[in-house]
Amino acid sequence: MSHNIFVQYLEWHFFNIAREILEAWRNCLRFNLNHWSVPLLLKTWFSPWRRYRYSYGKGFSFTKYFEVFSFNMTSRVIGAIMRTFLIAAGFVMEALVFCLGLLAFLVWLVLPVLLIFGFVSGCKLLF
Repeated sequence: MSHNIFVQYLEWHFFNIAREILEAWRNCLRFNLNHWSVPLLLKTWFSPWRRYRYSYGKGFSFTKYFEVFSFNMTSRVIGAIMRTFLIAAGFVMEALVFCLGLLAFLVWLVLPVLLIFGFVSGCKLLF
């Protein structure tokens, strides 16, 4: 543990904190999928919208059967359309979170170079 402070800084910056940033990024990606309920929406894609459906009841009447069947199919189509939009919105937000996380990670990796560049530029302006 007799590293000098510069080696300790490099280890902290490029290994310890970089690993924590990646872990936080992963948590944000997982949270976003759960926030938009994408896995659940994919499982129930063609389920009736808001569980609106009629029972066929006992006996057989063609008009009653056709009415119930058409309502149940309409409810499923509306459910599929709404879930498609919600899944698409979830994936768009997932892409946005991915891009912002990648940008944050790359900025963190380039930060020491920017610090040195800023210090040198500031010294040039002073002298």
